Amino acid sequence: MKIAPYLQPGDQIALVAPARKIIHDEIAVAIRKMESAGYRVVYEEDLFAEFHQFAGEDPIRIATFQRYLDDPATRMIWCVRGGYGSVRIIDQLDFTAFQKAPKWIAGFSDITVFHSHIHQLMGIPTLHCAMPVNILADDDDSGFLSLLKIIRGEAMSYRIDSHSLNRTGVAHGKLVGGNLSILYSLMGSPSSLDTAGKILFIEDLDEYLYHIDRMMMQLKRAGKLESLAGLIVGGMSDINDNTIPFGFEAEQIIRAHCEGYSFPVCFGFPAGHIPDNRALKLGVEVELKVDNEGVTLKEIAN
Repeated sequence: MKIAPYLQPGDQIALVAPARKIIHDEIAVAIRKMESAGYRVVYEEDLFAEFHQFAGEDPIRIATFQRYLDDPATRMIWCVRGGYGSVRIIDQLDFTAFQKAPKWIAGFSDITVFHSHIHQLMGIPTLHCAMPVNILADDDDSGFLSLLKIIRGEAMSYRIDSHSLNRTGVAHGKLVGGNLSILYSLMGSPSSLDTAGKILFIEDLDEYLYHIDRMMMQLKRAGKLESLAGLIVGGMSDINDNTIPFGFEAEQIIRAHCEGYSFPVCFGFPAGHIPDNRALKLGVEVELKVDNEGVTLKEIAN
């Protein structure tokens, strides 16, 4: 498995906007904090391009992302925000140079398109993490601090409290996944994940309960749950219901779809569209241990 080099002081981090548009004020805190941490943050002026809701027309976003994929000085490509738009450019990008000399692709939500595509077709680890638009000014911003630890080379390791819906067990496998809606939308495409023997992480935002059920049904019918090693459920944030209630919460829906399988299941993991959005290194071997006292997720050294 090829893996990008971890960052050293002075290394270059490039900002890109593959989806929704952004303004400088929304990312100023993140730039300041990353520079204070010892890294050089660069971006092109077209980072702030606008085309309706997008950060510029597709060719602009493609060209900028490609420039940094090919740039040997860039050690990490940090997507500034999600929204929608990454899937519109993924098939026009050339990952030849990236595969020869990997760098960290970082972000979450809509950036799941890149995580899934790169894992499935190239097997190179990426970072599911807070983006510049999410970074808080607080010195104890757990999402930002966990991102710094990972890019500096610290092994990923988390311990969280137990949850009433958890299913106990121990699993080993590559950690994959991201935003449930994006994973659902990629099914049938070359970017769709092969989940067999892997530990799947899912999270989502602003979905309806019936759609959570629909997406889990699709994962099940497509065989994505059948050979899972384990399931980690992160934030299910701002979930909506209809006038006639669906009758179950998002976590209950997901847990019900895990019946009939034996893999361990963890709920309430601190990652996703929540303030405490811990960085996850996708595409690496991990151990997931779920017991009555809590949950441990840790990276396994290769």
